[in-house]
Amino acid sequence: MSVELRTVETVYQGHVTLLAATLSGPDGPFVREIEHHGRAACVLPYDPDRRTALLVNLPRAPVIWAGGPPELLEAPAGLVEDEDSEDAALREALEECGVRLGRLDTLGAPFSSPGISSERVDLFLAAYSAADRVGPGGGKHEHITVEEVPLDLLWSWVEQRRIEDLKTLALILMLRVRRPDLFD
Repeated sequence: MSVELRTVETVYQGHVTLLAATLSGPDGPFVREIEHHGRAACVLPYDPDRRTALLVNLPRAPVIWAGGPPELLEAPAGLVEDEDSEDAALREALEECGVRLGRLDTLGAPFSSPGISSERVDLFLAAYSAADRVGPGGGKHEHITVEEVPLDLLWSWVEQRRIEDLKTLALILMLRVRRPDLFD
């Protein structure tokens, strides 16, 4: 089936941009909304010696509105600003978790919610050590609490379906695939 993008109109512009896209297909034209706010980067910092991972808990208005938990456990993430995605991931880890990361292991850049959003999230894993914790974290006005979670406990949360953030779940699963020895 061949579908062609015909026009795109800006409906709203603020923290996010809402667009109305007119497409044409075999059955004629149709309209779809697009939420656009740019590219994002997300990293799961893990300590292979102590077998822990750094995550953040923060309130997310859409999650609360949809009946989810008052705080969502997530890997540190944020929008890519005037930088590349690797630098954004390093910046977010430092701001949100107070950890200075070195080499990033690139996993890919999937679309986060392709039915409505243009957002792609660059996903990374990165090892750290206790000495790399250089600050308290907490982000900028984001009401963040930092959690250093043992990997075996984190895996039990996956099995109990307590990890409700998709990018974080994908990162934990990839860490388990790439480093199963850390979960023994």
